[in-house]
Amino acid sequence: MATTTTQTTTRNRAAGAEAKLALEPTSASPVYPDIQTIRDAIPAHCFQPSTVRSLLYVVRDVSMAVAFGWAALTFIPQIEQTALRAMAWIVYGYVQGLILTGLWILAHECGHGAFSTNQRLNDVVGWFGHSALMVPYFSWKFSHHRHHRFTGHMEKDMAFVPQVKGDHKPRLANLYMDSELFEDTPIVQLVKLIAHQLAGWQMYLLFNVSAGPKSKQRDEAGWLRVSHFEPTSAVFRSNESLFIFISDVGLAITSYCLYLASNVVGWQTVFLMYGVPYFWVHHWLVAITYLHHNHPDVHHFDAEGWTFVKGALATVDRDFGFVGRHLFHGIIDTHVVHHLFPRIPFYRAEEATEAIKELLGPLYHKESRSFIGQLWETWTTCKYVEADPAVPGALKWATKN
Repeated sequence: MATTTTQTTTRNRAAGAEAKLALEPTSASPVYPDIQTIRDAIPAHCFQPSTVRSLLYVVRDVSMAVAFGWAALTFIPQIEQTALRAMAWIVYGYVQGLILTGLWILAHECGHGAFSTNQRLNDVVGWFGHSALMVPYFSWKFSHHRHHRFTGHMEKDMAFVPQVKGDHKPRLANLYMDSELFEDTPIVQLVKLIAHQLAGWQMYLLFNVSAGPKSKQRDEAGWLRVSHFEPTSAVFRSNESLFIFISDVGLAITSYCLYLASNVVGWQTVFLMYGVPYFWVHHWLVAITYLHHNHPDVHHFDAEGWTFVKGALATVDRDFGFVGRHLFHGIIDTHVVHHLFPRIPFYRAEEATEAIKELLGPLYHKESRSFIGQLWETWTTCKYVEADPAVPGALKWATKN
């Protein structure tokens, strides 16, 4: 047994050394390892979710949200000073938004099958978790899978496909105006960024904004036929329509519960208790996704140059400190390995990331500067992509002339 183990270890080290040598550039164009080589570098147990552990995280997050909500509803209205009461509601909305973002991420784990080996349990927990946050679970699950399948693909990616430099075709995100007219005006960029953070998620669900031109499952005329809420939407295959309807049922149930709550405590209180955290949750969702896929060091790829590994590695790990690791379940810190292997549960992702860093070398991207601080810089600099003459089939972020 000892001899066999030693031989296996030697073979693994040799394979790793060969893969590392393959990464050493012989030209300007990088060489990417195949997906199996990357997978072999990760310990096998990282791919095994624990249903009990995953459920305990759900219990933890739900308990925090309920306890914090109860405390806010019980004590904040008793504060007599208007300014202090307003400040308390602001703090509540922000903190509850952080907690509920964690719950959103756990439902996201369910959508990937990383929550449990039981797919039915994944879908039940994910449907309840996302429906409670007004997210159409199956609709998002299907489109998000295609985002993972075609990450970095300029035509088929479902999220944050950038414009090509020189192509200033009016888009909904620019209010159908030529973006070049205002791209260097700080106040315009600030307004657009705020709108992006507050309404970007809703615009994606309603109009499939920022998706690639070939991301839809079939061609349909009309901008109303690309909604995530429409069972016959062009975004989905016809055999997925029943699940889109089930997603809508979840949203209807949540909406009815909010209506009943407003009859008891008033719509103003419901807005403060649920509405404000809702916008915070989706601000974080948009910020996290945007910053993972927009960075000066990462490429996008045309149809000929794209491969799954290239696209998965065209993402960036970032750091959001305590919040990122403990409330957001590490989704910010370990996004690269998540794109390579989305079935790895979040509590194994850090170990898996460390296992592939040496293999990937310069193909692994990590940004250690301020997560929120980078939002403005990225928004104002990563606007268009252009062909990278050093890497055939790749597009790099264009620099200003």
